[in-house]
Amino acid sequence: MCGIVGYIGNKKATPVLIDGLLCLEYRGYDSAGIATIEKDSIKVMKDKGRVNNLYNLDGINDLQGTVGIAHTRWATHGKPSKENSHPHMDNSKNFAVVHNGIIENYSDLRDFLSKSGYTFYSETDTEVIPNLIHYYYTNGPVSVLEDKRERFLGAVKSAVFDLKGSYAIEAISPLCPDEIIVVRKDSPLVIGKGNGENFIASDIPAILSHTKDFYLLDDNEFAVVTKDDVRFYDNGLVEHNKSIKNIEWDANAAGKDGYEDYMLKEIYEQPTAIRETIGSRFKLGEKCSFDDIEITKEYLSTVNKIYFVACGTAWHAGLVGKALMEKLCKIPTEVDIASEFRYRNPLIDEHTLCIYISQSGETADTIAALKLAKSHGAKTLAISNVIGSSITREADYSIYTHAGPEIAVASTKAYTSQVALIAILAMYFAETLETTSEAEIEALKSDLIDLPSKIDQILANTDEIKDFAKKVYTEKDMFFLGRGTDYNVALEGSLKLKEISYIHSEAYAAGELKHGPIALVENGVTVIGIITNPHLVEKTISNIQEVITRGAKTLVITNQILPNGHFDYIINIPETNPLISPILSVIPMQLISYYISKFKGLDVDKPRNLAKSVTVE
Repeated sequence: MCGIVGYIGNKKATPVLIDGLLCLEYRGYDSAGIATIEKDSIKVMKDKGRVNNLYNLDGINDLQGTVGIAHTRWATHGKPSKENSHPHMDNSKNFAVVHNGIIENYSDLRDFLSKSGYTFYSETDTEVIPNLIHYYYTNGPVSVLEDKRERFLGAVKSAVFDLKGSYAIEAISPLCPDEIIVVRKDSPLVIGKGNGENFIASDIPAILSHTKDFYLLDDNEFAVVTKDDVRFYDNGLVEHNKSIKNIEWDANAAGKDGYEDYMLKEIYEQPTAIRETIGSRFKLGEKCSFDDIEITKEYLSTVNKIYFVACGTAWHAGLVGKALMEKLCKIPTEVDIASEFRYRNPLIDEHTLCIYISQSGETADTIAALKLAKSHGAKTLAISNVIGSSITREADYSIYTHAGPEIAVASTKAYTSQVALIAILAMYFAETLETTSEAEIEALKSDLIDLPSKIDQILANTDEIKDFAKKVYTEKDMFFLGRGTDYNVALEGSLKLKEISYIHSEAYAAGELKHGPIALVENGVTVIGIITNPHLVEKTISNIQEVITRGAKTLVITNQILPNGHFDYIINIPETNPLISPILSVIPMQLISYYISKFKGLDVDKPRNLAKSVTVE
């Protein structure tokens, strides 16, 4: 979860570090801190709360160091407090560390270090790391090395080898004041290359304003970063070369660009995100193209099952993907939550294609599920928004949405871009297998091409959505209903409402309402129904009528002609193919959640207890 930043160069480190943390607050905001090397010592400044609190700390403006590390925390071990904030130091105060991830065996390591005379001042798992570094620097096999740089790197390696779990680590020491040592395993870390300065971060947007040239660290890879150089080592500390990647994102894309909140900006960026995701992958009258993957007809003909595996919003995109794959490709498709998939012994083999969806490409459960599938001989395909992310490097094949940086914790444009890309992938498979008529695929392509302009139509007329939100923002419970893909998007609408408004909500397949959930419906409760499939209009209306007779207030989001007088509120959206209707019907639900949160005075971009990229299990 947490966000980390590092800087080494000729400038004061503090402003660079704090600016980077502000860009990473979507990864965690329980506490924040920085550590810089000041003359012959490390100076740590940290506190509970948001990154902005750092500006109020006495003495922070006096820091002159040009080498530093920083952290914004999403609490796992230990409550949010100054003591539990990062950076953490060893007892000798010669080593400071920031860490993103989970050390699963920290309790055993803490016991070992306590018996060796070390004292702990926090409840965190991270505090064992600087003390382990100190232990190996002074007592381990590397302690006999005369070269302090080799000794420091060797001590970090020895410490890391004791760790079980996930981590991205930055370490500094006044004993080696001109370098930062970094290492990662199952948690993201990138190094930005500058001119006479280098930058480190857990996510590209944090340092995108400084450079567009990045090194993407692999698992179990170490790097020693100086202001003029970056040296890379494998887990045996054998040095190797590494290629640099140029990232084309516009640094301004990570800013609010005049919008009040990132979430609102990202909602309005959806037409562009979908256009960019469609890109040149198809034109009317031409077959879909995926030049970045080589999936042949011979291979697809052997596939007897497809899995979509993901978490949260990405899982909801996978549910829509199931309908697309089964309808167009005629291949049985399952959708699984990554954290469940890993532990239920799924039936997968060389005839299974597993598709993994993750906006960040760093979701720990999804990456672990991917590795599991590969161990069973299945082919794996990653869908991500971040080039070079962990999941794309692990998968056999990778394809990318082109949504640009998504900063708000609640995903909007990543979801709609994922559904659009999955639709193109399903058409590509169908064309390869010849399982769907050309006319049907051409019609779906035409509807996809028209989606951005249809989203623009919805976004140009939001007054009734805002008015509805104002009427219901004080409510405690809401329900979402739909059938088919409308049920899939109802799940996403319900999640958005929970995430940012803290209103309890549930989504149900409309036909299941009478089998139990209708007991929750009472006079005045709000029920939101989605109706976009012409074949399911009558059935869904019948289900919604069941809650009306129990006194519910109803809002229907639809692109169908409905009987008059049934519902309290109706939001009309443009018509499109029901297979991709979630891309349109989700827009009003995103806006409803957004405006309800604003009316309640909540922090839309940083909802409580949540973080953007979930890099712990």
